[in-house]
Amino acid sequence: MNKEINIQSILNTVRRAGDLFLKDYKLNAIPTNKEQFFTELKSIDERCMTVLKSGLLHDFPDTPWNTIDEFDNDGQKQPLPIPEYWICDAMDGAIQYLQHIPGWTINLALIRNGELHFSVIYDPLANEMFWAQEGSGAFLNGKPIQPVFKWEPDIMVAVFEYGHQEPAIPGFNEKHGHALRDLLNTFGVVRNYGPHGLQLAYVGAGRVDVFHQLGLDTFNWLAGVLIAREAGADILNADGDIWKWGDESLLVSAPGIATHFITQANHQPFKTSHK
Repeated sequence: MNKEINIQSILNTVRRAGDLFLKDYKLNAIPTNKEQFFTELKSIDERCMTVLKSGLLHDFPDTPWNTIDEFDNDGQKQPLPIPEYWICDAMDGAIQYLQHIPGWTINLALIRNGELHFSVIYDPLANEMFWAQEGSGAFLNGKPIQPVFKWEPDIMVAVFEYGHQEPAIPGFNEKHGHALRDLLNTFGVVRNYGPHGLQLAYVGAGRVDVFHQLGLDTFNWLAGVLIAREAGADILNADGDIWKWGDESLLVSAPGIATHFITQANHQPFKTSHK
């Protein structure tokens, strides 16, 4: 296990993977049936992982990969019991890519001793590279980022997401509806954007004020969680507790805003205080 990591080498590798798809963007035929859809998703994953694995092999010859299965609930509840491994979302927002619309990224996270150690999110369309290392801050294209504090919820931007819960959980959609109602009643601007990790990075960069999601979606969150946390954002679950691996909800915001949102949802006055 390499205690010191070559950050620039990792960033260069992720950029190569993202740019591979950038040159092909909108050239694929939009899938019209499930067979085409899943064939294209498999191709995206294989092409991306080939670039990443070959690019990182020299610096991380013994570091294994945990390939993501967004429907593996048990696998998302805790980190693997090994010293170090990679988790990669070969393309977060692959559906957008296949549909010829923006909102797709390459996400990579290095897990060390069960904790997030390093992560990167690359948005090829915007030529933006977000990354963070544990205890070292978060960066966008080499410049430090941090959340933006606002005084008035009427001008705050909140985003919401939802995972793919299989098997379906009874009443889950109703819980989403209630949460969305609370967001709409609290914040002036509420959007559903995607992809997950990029939205979390946007909280860290001050572009989004609040991210809210119910359900277990750990693999989609990890890269963005580290970036937002290192930037200075609050990383909680929907109950207001500090988020930990395996929690079945995520609430990320500029400092203090998530806690105040929960207060508002519980029918108490929404008050802000500058930190």
